[in-house]
Amino acid sequence: MRIIYNTMVTTIGELVSAFYKEKLIIIFKDNAPEELADYCVLHAGNMLSDCVKQGDVLVIAGQEYRIVYVGDEVQTNLQNLGHITLRFDGTTEGLGGSVYLEDKALPVIKIGDTISIYRK
Repeated sequence: MRIIYNTMVTTIGELVSAFYKEKLIIIFKDNAPEELADYCVLHAGNMLSDCVKQGDVLVIAGQEYRIVYVGDEVQTNLQNLGHITLRFDGTTEGLGGSVYLEDKALPVIKIGDTISIYRK
C-alpha cells in the first residue's frame, strides 16, 4: 500500500458532533478560520503526495473506509487548506469539496489519531 495523504488530529471542535446525524465530518488544518474551527476536526502535518482517487482507502481513528467518490475541488482544498468534508453515506456523486466514503458508522476520533489515505 502507498500513502497518498497523512495528517494527525490536534483539536476536535466543540460542534463537530452537530454533523454526525448528517454522516459527515469536516477536517481543516489547524490554522482554520476562527469562525469555522468549532465545527471541524483540526489537524497538523498535512502531507499529500498524490491525487486522491475513487477506490483509495481512508483510515481514520483506526477504521478503514473505501472512497466511492472524490469531488473535483478535493485535491486543491486538501493541498492548500487541509480542508475537505468526509461524507460517510456511500453516495457516488456530489459536492466538489467532499470525499464520499462507503456507508459505515462514523469513527470516534480522538486527539492524536491519524487520518490517512492509502492506495492498494
